[in-house]
Amino acid sequence: MQPITKIDIITRPEKLDTLKEAMNKINVAGMTVTQVYGCGLSKGHKEIYRGQEYDVNLVPKVKVEIVVCEVPVERVIDAAKTACRTDKMGDGKIFIYPVANAVRIRTGEEGDIAIMDPKNT
Repeated sequence: MQPITKIDIITRPEKLDTLKEAMNKINVAGMTVTQVYGCGLSKGHKEIYRGQEYDVNLVPKVKVEIVVCEVPVERVIDAAKTACRTDKMGDGKIFIYPVANAVRIRTGEEGDIAIMDPKNT
């Protein structure tokens, strides 16, 4: 059984299409995308609405969750960094986690086979 790894990529919403294309090029078969809000080192920014200034503490982001076993983790990270980088504060973060197990609900398959593309097995 190959090791299973989960990669969370939190980045700018406008980078989602570029990131999806980059993952497709390296044969990442699936991902889960969630709209999230967060703040990091920038602690948000100020905006003016109807003449009133207010702090925007949480900035809209997208969180892309990818689980891999066949595609090397380093390839996913490199592709994500290239796709999401603008060289400005707020480009995001990548988090990597080991996964203890995966289960395909439809078939009951467990382990690396549960996340592999059935066409490639």
